[in-house]
Amino acid sequence: MKQIMHVIRARHTDRSPYSPGHPVTDEALATLLEAARWAPTAHNMQNFDVLVVDDPAILAAIGAVRREISEVFLRENYRQMSFSEDELRRRKTGVLAATFPPAWRKPHADASTMEPSCLRDSMQGCPTLLVVLYDPEIRAPASEGDFLGIMSLGCVMQNLWLAAQSQSISAQILSAFGAHSVQRELRSILRLPANRRIAFACRLGYSMAPAPPPIRVRREVPEFAYRNRYGVPFQANASAQRD
Repeated sequence: MKQIMHVIRARHTDRSPYSPGHPVTDEALATLLEAARWAPTAHNMQNFDVLVVDDPAILAAIGAVRREISEVFLRENYRQMSFSEDELRRRKTGVLAATFPPAWRKPHADASTMEPSCLRDSMQGCPTLLVVLYDPEIRAPASEGDFLGIMSLGCVMQNLWLAAQSQSISAQILSAFGAHSVQRELRSILRLPANRRIAFACRLGYSMAPAPPPIRVRREVPEFAYRNRYGVPFQANASAQRD
């Protein structure tokens, strides 16, 4: 238990450039895919495929795809920003504004004035990309909006990420791959079937210049966990805390 908790606590997003000359080995990739294989999914539907992309030519073609910044993303992302480390530690949720481009850090940032970027700006030299696909026509039984199916894709993501962390492989989830405009371009590059959509992508590799450990903030357990009645904070007994 101590080992798995260590991996869970150590897992983090590595946004630094990765070395294109330091590939992720097939052995390591096989471990990640085995972890994905055992992710829990609603009704054991296993409604996912994982496309491993490590061909430099295909990575270059993907990197050339342009992505637009969403007005909704800018607005909602701004609400999650803290503009100092002290503010982030006080809030215990959200992200540090310094991790985003200056143009995104304004309360009324206008997406229409921003030049679209290319996916290579997010990929940053990664030698390996995992593209996770799903069939939108399949859903968990009686799951409104396929909430359980989406939760299952999150379980796949978590298993992949923890497996990468356990092998000291840097990882970053790239949600931009799920945008409709991006998917249209990637469909032909990756020869995706008509009934498959991209849930997310994950860049993998090894950092060229490891950054200092990121600030990690989380709420304390009594701030989100309750016992028997909502609002009554969960408090572990003394013996459980010692264990």
